[in-house]
Amino acid sequence: MALKLNRSSSMYSIVLLTVTAIITQGLGFVYRVAMSRMVGAEVMGLYQLIMPVYSVVMSLTAIGLTVAVSRLSAEYHALGRQKSVQATLSRCLLLFFALFLPIGAAGIAGSDPISVYLLGDARTQLGLILLIPCIFFTGIENIHKHCFYGVGNVRPPAAVETLEQVVRMTAVLGLLFFFAAGKSEEKTVGLIVAGMVICEIFSSTCLVALFRKHLAGRESRSDAEPASLRRIASIAVPVGLTSLLGTILSSANAVLIPQLLVIAGMNRDDAIASFGVLFGMTIPLLYLPSALIAALGLVLVPKLSESIALKQPEAVRRRIHRALLGTSVLVMPFTALLTVVGPTLGVLMFGDPGVGNYLRELSLPVLLSSYQGILGTALNGLNRQGAAARNAIVCNVIQLVFTALLVRIPGVGLLGFVIGFAVSTVVGLVANWRSVVKTTNIKLNVFEWMVAPALATILMALCVNLLYAFLCNGGISVPHAALISFGFGGVLYVLTLQLQGVSLRTLFRIS
Repeated sequence: MALKLNRSSSMYSIVLLTVTAIITQGLGFVYRVAMSRMVGAEVMGLYQLIMPVYSVVMSLTAIGLTVAVSRLSAEYHALGRQKSVQATLSRCLLLFFALFLPIGAAGIAGSDPISVYLLGDARTQLGLILLIPCIFFTGIENIHKHCFYGVGNVRPPAAVETLEQVVRMTAVLGLLFFFAAGKSEEKTVGLIVAGMVICEIFSSTCLVALFRKHLAGRESRSDAEPASLRRIASIAVPVGLTSLLGTILSSANAVLIPQLLVIAGMNRDDAIASFGVLFGMTIPLLYLPSALIAALGLVLVPKLSESIALKQPEAVRRRIHRALLGTSVLVMPFTALLTVVGPTLGVLMFGDPGVGNYLRELSLPVLLSSYQGILGTALNGLNRQGAAARNAIVCNVIQLVFTALLVRIPGVGLLGFVIGFAVSTVVGLVANWRSVVKTTNIKLNVFEWMVAPALATILMALCVNLLYAFLCNGGISVPHAALISFGFGGVLYVLTLQLQGVSLRTLFRIS
């Protein structure tokens, strides 16, 4: 029977969001490659230093509210209370404004001491100041976007997200091309963030207009019943605090690593450059496959909330099972392919031989972090924000301890971060799984989630490795050899899964 995509179905939402994520991740990767080639590893390191501040302010103001609006809009939509969806969005926006204004003002006023004493480099100050308006428009965008996700109308945010990436590339690369020549590192970072501000103004304006067109005004707002402040806070506060604490701990990692590398024997500029290569090039390369499951997480939270509101425990277990199956089937082979050709592709794209450092060591922890992330998302959808918060904090503490103890050791350096990332990911994965099992009584499906995809991946990786080496030795260029090998590996992988009885027809059905 042919597979039909109903525009109101979760499968349609996931397919559309997955395609969107692949396009935006691809564009984003091209953008990152072009930017790194234009500005160099040191400026990339400075740019990475200011991003934790972005994450901290977002955690304090918007992250919790986006989850709250997604969950509550899904619940009200399932119960036919469209007026409450609109009123809840308005209340969440007012809460965001109330939180952002004092925090944003404090961030601008304190940009000098933050750049010097917290980030350890005064050249980050201009970027910090420009981050504040960027975060303001990002918050408006994300709250509207997650309201769309909650009610299952994914086409408007999907379209805006794709256009947003194009605008970001055009704005940032255009500013760098025309104005970066001869500028200091601080002003170059400022140009990058200024381009981000332009992009966020565009996307937030589009989503507000699309919300008014598609969702607002369907029912009279005179008797609208928004979620109570207590209800919103019960969701937003645990999620926001988790994100905040996690961001603070990961920010401590980001700030400490260059300083600890100096203690280990590097000079300051080389330490910033090494940090920029690992966090601005190697790790983004490994996380490219995450685009394939980003849609699963976006759809999973409102769908689980809907199942809980309708008292459907079997649907909860079925949706979590399919999300984990999708994670295995989609992420595992791409991670294996990057392990095979990643070092060569990294040098080819970024022009820096350091991109391949630690790529193979990080590949398995990155794969496991995909499972950890989807289970953490499930906990948020199951109203277990507290468990997700506890587990995330423990993981971040473990990572910070390993970083502080090992990176400073001469001869260890960044490998200490890699070891900490691996250990913390395993701990987080086990903790999230236990919390999900306790809540849902879901059973571990070893064969479909692990054995079948792993066997197919191993066979694919071995064949791709042999074919890639054969083609390169035969005089075929690296890009063409990679494309041929990837294409052959993909076909082989799908056939191997089907021979093992894994159904790909239900892969995107979180229903």
